[in-house]
Amino acid sequence: MSRPTGSELMEKLVALCKRRGFVFPASEIYGGINGFWDYGPLGVQLKNRLRDRWWRDMVECPPLGPDGHPLSIVGIDSSIIQNPKAWVASGHVGGFSDPMVDCRETKARYRADHLHVLNHETGERFAFVEGEVEVALKRAKKVLKRSVSEEDFESGLLVDLAEEELEMIWAPGAKERGTLTPPREFNLMFSTTVGATGGDDNVAYLRPETAQGIFLNYKNVVDTSRVRIPFGIAQVGKAFRNEVTPRNYIFRSREFEQMEMEWFCHPDEAAKWFEFWSEQRLAWWRSLGIQADNLVLREHDQDELAHYAKTGEGTVDVEYRYPFTDPAFGELEGVAHRGSFDLEQHQEHSKVKLQYFDPQTQERFVPHVIEPASGLTRGVLVILCEAYDVDESRPSPEIMRIPKSLAPIQAAIFPLVAKEGMPDIAEKLYLELRREFVVQMDVKQSIGKRYARMDEAGTPYCFTIDGQTVEDQTVTVRDRDTGDQQRVALDSVAEFLRAGLAS
Repeated sequence: MSRPTGSELMEKLVALCKRRGFVFPASEIYGGINGFWDYGPLGVQLKNRLRDRWWRDMVECPPLGPDGHPLSIVGIDSSIIQNPKAWVASGHVGGFSDPMVDCRETKARYRADHLHVLNHETGERFAFVEGEVEVALKRAKKVLKRSVSEEDFESGLLVDLAEEELEMIWAPGAKERGTLTPPREFNLMFSTTVGATGGDDNVAYLRPETAQGIFLNYKNVVDTSRVRIPFGIAQVGKAFRNEVTPRNYIFRSREFEQMEMEWFCHPDEAAKWFEFWSEQRLAWWRSLGIQADNLVLREHDQDELAHYAKTGEGTVDVEYRYPFTDPAFGELEGVAHRGSFDLEQHQEHSKVKLQYFDPQTQERFVPHVIEPASGLTRGVLVILCEAYDVDESRPSPEIMRIPKSLAPIQAAIFPLVAKEGMPDIAEKLYLELRREFVVQMDVKQSIGKRYARMDEAGTPYCFTIDGQTVEDQTVTVRDRDTGDQQRVALDSVAEFLRAGLAS
């Protein structure tokens, strides 16, 4: 059996992630809540490793710049709830929304820009969610009582239709046509209240992005740190968007984590840095072991640009070929030239000067910003999609070939049998390794079943203490990816593991 693709791959991956403790539905014992996910013991380890790798490569040891010298990037951790005036200034209160339609019959809600229409010359029109054209064709065949093919139709976005045209449309799952409401804007921010009294005067918002916390602290960082233009401020944290239609597992959810960096530079150098960070971020994802042909850089069209990017030089996305987009690609990370929009907006609304003074040139200016922003949880999904594999020759055919440096469990230790001193040797090795690595000791069931459990968890190496260990102080080490086994000295296991995880 070969590695599955498309929806079959997603079904098997989601099942394995639930069964092995990578990802759980949030509030599952109460029936769950759409758009929210919990990360289990293996999932939180993987997520934290990816986060730490990004933080290490962006903040603690940032890349070399075009001149060959290390870049200057510092980190912050801003509050999830900020003064609501900040979201007015950023444009989120007035303009952070999606077009939404409701079906009066089924009570389903859809993003209008994700709902397409099959238009037929008879006037019969069938709406379908992107990616579900086959469902619409079957429905059209049932209504029209004749064979229908995709070539019989022209596809168009529902959001582009006039209100009177909606009366001709069969909504997904509806028994009558004309049940869709006209598109209306739906603000994506979650609101809350601050203080004991609540009420409209105390409304605040959960942040829909981590970027604004960086802009709000720009002056604090400049005033308290030894940073000079160009420099970056990075942040990893939770963000919240009340998505109309969360979908595709953890790809689009209502609570997620972002890894963002805002690069502040002179306006005259912004184009250079935009190109630099676009190339750097694509290279970084490839450095994790993601197949090169599964990643592309795509430049945004003019009508796709966010409001902040209109003042800059545009946006490119690092896109990945997800199973649910294959053969097309979906967004993993965006690199945007935000121009000076954010700092100027906050400067205007707060009445606090956010200009930068260059002591060498005596020039004052509002920096331009280049923003590489990726979803941490979306990155976890990419790692999981890349890792899933099948090998029917193994006790468990499912293997998670997670990059060794990101593996949730880095090594497992097995005493072959519970006698002849093997458990004691295994426990001693476990206690030694656990000070540096994440290791598990497993003594239950056959060695084949123990290997299978670790293959499913993505564990790169398994060390088995057997009868020969007692005689010559060597252990068997098994490689997850190849299944190959070799003997290594008991006192060199830590060195072996250190080198293997670094490769």
